[in-house]
Amino acid sequence: MRITVNTIREMKQKKEKIVMLTAYDYSTARLVDEAGVPLILVGDSLGMVLLGYESTIPVTMDDMIHHTKAVVRGSKQAMVIGDMPFMTYHTSVADALRNAARFIQEGGAQAVKLEGGVTVAETVKRIVECGIPVMGHIGLTPQSIHQLGGHRAQGKTPEAAMRLLNDARALEQAGAFAVVLELVPAPLAKLITQELSIPTIGIGAGPDCDGQVQVISDLLGLYSDFVPKHAKQYVRLAGEIKTAIASYISEVKSGAFPTMEHCPAMDERLLEGLVRS
Repeated sequence: MRITVNTIREMKQKKEKIVMLTAYDYSTARLVDEAGVPLILVGDSLGMVLLGYESTIPVTMDDMIHHTKAVVRGSKQAMVIGDMPFMTYHTSVADALRNAARFIQEGGAQAVKLEGGVTVAETVKRIVECGIPVMGHIGLTPQSIHQLGGHRAQGKTPEAAMRLLNDARALEQAGAFAVVLELVPAPLAKLITQELSIPTIGIGAGPDCDGQVQVISDLLGLYSDFVPKHAKQYVRLAGEIKTAIASYISEVKSGAFPTMEHCPAMDERLLEGLVRS
């Protein structure tokens, strides 16, 4: 049985920290799931991590469904949450419902995530009423980086903090089962967490959120050129991978790999008579 929204709500009530990680493919999802992570987000961050875009904005529904299917196949326990990409829930409630349904029907996800607060509350309400669990996302919302002026912390003035608190309340009232707080000052994130009955999942929002989410490539140290301030590299695989590849190149060129132990065996007498003299 997979983790459900009820399990996540109960974790907040029990003050049990909630762990969420991104995954974008079968192999990674399998490892994350086997490690016991209860929430897997198929984030639109795959635009930068896997597809080489400069932002999440070019990511399409077809991109997201493709990767969500792979993650669902690779996981058994975790709740898989599909990240609704840019402009797939803004044009109309009908479009939002159609695209959310694709994540569930085609992708096999158990929930969707969308960015925004008060402005998307009615859309969240309609999606939830149709039986699809919704995770909210406020603070730094990457799909709005052009409007926000880049990747900057949000809620640092009294007015901005009040807007975020209202956004969080609106999402809760609309029926969201949890809300991501991204790049929100720790004191404000703590206040929002205390004010809500639904869990908060922080990323760069301090230790007082009900849970934390990280991008898997940041956690594994797959990129050495840029490490976000909110991320922690638990291992630096980029260097280890490069070292392994260099060893492979060297052994192939020198003839050290492959050896006979890497090849299927055969009785060479079976080859007698196959070559004409």
